[in-house]
Amino acid sequence: MKEINLEIITPSKQAYKGLVKSITIPGTLGSFQVLFNHAPLLSTFEIGKIKIEEVSGNEIEFATGGGSVEVLENKILILADSLEAKEEIDLERAKSSYQRAKERLANRKNDLDVLRAEASLQRALNRIKFVGGSI
Repeated sequence: MKEINLEIITPSKQAYKGLVKSITIPGTLGSFQVLFNHAPLLSTFEIGKIKIEEVSGNEIEFATGGGSVEVLENKILILADSLEAKEEIDLERAKSSYQRAKERLANRKNDLDVLRAEASLQRALNRIKFVGGSI
């Protein structure tokens, strides 16, 4: 069977380990898919959605905050800044985070880290969209 060994690690845990048919990752220049015998690859990826098709045919989706990916000899190692399944996302908390980030950006102060606030806004928006919520 054509399978790929996938491991996803976040700063706090090993989030996923198993054999998969494919994985779709939100690349910096657009989403890309990794299949069996993919060419070696080392890349970063952005805030978005990771979609996994397991060998069993089961599909799993995760919201991610970005990170890096290495593909080598049918092994994929993902170091993700964050990875959350739908059931792990608190929609109200994501909405609050979105509002806080918007307010920080609207009322900029000299000590505001703009890049950090914009990233926080994008992560919150990603979580909201991922669980099917609206702003």
